[in-house]
Amino acid sequence: MLEIRDLECAYGPVTALRGITLDIGEGELVALIGANGAGKSTTLRAISGLVKPKAGSIRFCGEDIGGTDPARIISRGIAHCPEGRRVFPYMTVAENLMIGAYLRSDSAAVRDDMDRVYTDFPRLKERRSQAAGTLSGGEQQMLAIGRAMMSRPKLMVFDEPSLGLAPTIVEQTLSIIRRINDAGTTVLLVEQNAFAALELCDHAYLLEIGRIVRRGSGDDLMADPKVRSAYLGGE
Repeated sequence: MLEIRDLECAYGPVTALRGITLDIGEGELVALIGANGAGKSTTLRAISGLVKPKAGSIRFCGEDIGGTDPARIISRGIAHCPEGRRVFPYMTVAENLMIGAYLRSDSAAVRDDMDRVYTDFPRLKERRSQAAGTLSGGEQQMLAIGRAMMSRPKLMVFDEPSLGLAPTIVEQTLSIIRRINDAGTTVLLVEQNAFAALELCDHAYLLEIGRIVRRGSGDDLMADPKVRSAYLGGE
């Protein structure tokens, strides 16, 4: 479904990605782990059209999308749940959700999807007329996920969904991501909690200073002594 080949990205003179290659098959849940500054978020931003590649290619469902306008990428079936949730604080929960469907014209199906989000996240239904900025961190994360779901994506990319959340909410959030994947949506997950990400995923990639240095199943990476020592707190 998603094929990245020799991708390079830079911010001015600073190179963030140094020729990474990765693949995500339809229906998979793939994790991207690594230290802060390794290039994880840049990878997601390049996929979503927020960063233009310096070199290499990004293909989604057979189409080259590298450097494509973000709105077109959304219309092709990729939704991005950004780090920090980025809800619109002065708009209501319902208005935030509708923004996720702003490129759609199938109003009846949009209403059905809104009902589905409210079924998946009853707390959002209770607060649908409330300003998003007044929600708790966990509720805002639910809203960010629900907003992304409203575009009916084929691929959802999550950037640090557990950041700043209480442990019980982290567990709930990761469970929601698993459920989304089980329902048929392909997932690319960037997650600071490497153990949780590797436990959840089908396949994983380890980024270090803009390069992929390890790849394999979640179990493979958890069993790797270097990965355990550097990212899992083990020996």
